[in-house]
Amino acid sequence: MAFLTTMREQFGPLFAILDFVLLALLLYQIISIFAKTRLMQLFRVLFVILAVYLVGFIFKLPILLWFMDKFLIVILVGLIIIFQPELRSVMTQFRMGRGGGVPHKATTEYLDSLIDALEVLSTKRRGALVVIRRKMTIKNVIETGTRLDANFSSVLLLTIFDHDTPLHDGAVVVHGNKILAAGCFLPLTEQTNIVRSFGARHRAAQGMAEDSDAVVLVVSEETGAISLACNEKLYYDLSPRELKDSLLSFLNYRDTLVAEVDDD
Repeated sequence: MAFLTTMREQFGPLFAILDFVLLALLLYQIISIFAKTRLMQLFRVLFVILAVYLVGFIFKLPILLWFMDKFLIVILVGLIIIFQPELRSVMTQFRMGRGGGVPHKATTEYLDSLIDALEVLSTKRRGALVVIRRKMTIKNVIETGTRLDANFSSVLLLTIFDHDTPLHDGAVVVHGNKILAAGCFLPLTEQTNIVRSFGARHRAAQGMAEDSDAVVLVVSEETGAISLACNEKLYYDLSPRELKDSLLSFLNYRDTLVAEVDDD
């Protein structure tokens, strides 16, 4: 402690600069996360509330101060309710990488087997949902389905999504070379601007991409289009080449994006 005290006395200005730089870095990281969501609007509202309150406090405006004292908590609770989806999205980003377990790196053989199965399902117009876990745990989703813990194979994937099986309506969860569970329920997106033609599978894939860092693959029963959702975005009707390149990027944690689906 004496050493630190001496250092502070000798290098006081440097410690002040370090203090400022660390605070600036922290604020930059927080704002960069919030800037990706509607939470910037929340910050603007909070800034206005704070500014109005300071004006009322400085100039001793009794009616304004009375209103703020009575209704400030109600206003704050209302804002939390309104921006609840955005707050959940931010918390998801903070939890990224804390899911436990060793991240699985995708191999070419593994992706070829997966894509071959999806192409067969696409040709037969059999709807499918495949969730590939990355770093973040998705235990809550796995628990909604039937545990399999089976070795991954395209044959097993095709069998699960056959129309005669009781598990074909839900999602399959994959991690590494294991199919962890089938018949799982995914959270639906709360976005209102998603393409109207998208059905429940695409909405579930979008919702899962908003709630986790997982990669979600969708085969449309109506069109046979194969789509991918990750990092809160949905990429619609990808070719086999685009799908493989995107999966290699996402599953090897480069997160290189393909052309985003047009929502217009």
